[in-house]
Amino acid sequence: MSGKRQEKRSTQGGERLNLNPFGDLQSAGLPEGKTQKARPVEGLAKGSRVEIRREKAGRGGKTVTTLSAFATHLTQRDLERLLKDLKQSCACGGTLKGRILELQGDVCERVGTELAARGFKPVRAGG
Repeated sequence: MSGKRQEKRSTQGGERLNLNPFGDLQSAGLPEGKTQKARPVEGLAKGSRVEIRREKAGRGGKTVTTLSAFATHLTQRDLERLLKDLKQSCACGGTLKGRILELQGDVCERVGTELAARGFKPVRAGG
């Protein structure tokens, strides 16, 4: 049988595979990643109560976490900003309907800790 014979290639990996392609970025003087701190909502009365519910009714079987009973002194703009921050921290979608925040999925625990860090008093409601 004649023909070209291929050389065997090593599968040991060698030193090249142990290199981190991003290792040089840290030594290049690039800034560290941003860490977001929980921002308190302006004008918040200390210990403002917020009801957290997990609902499925009327949503085609999809689970939604709703936040309601916000203090009346919070403006619509405050609620929108709070919704945006909660969506980022919980990695989910959501919307604002009137004065009720709706977050997609069952994120009650994460929302509760996030609201407590912002000065709210989260209360699980509705079983």
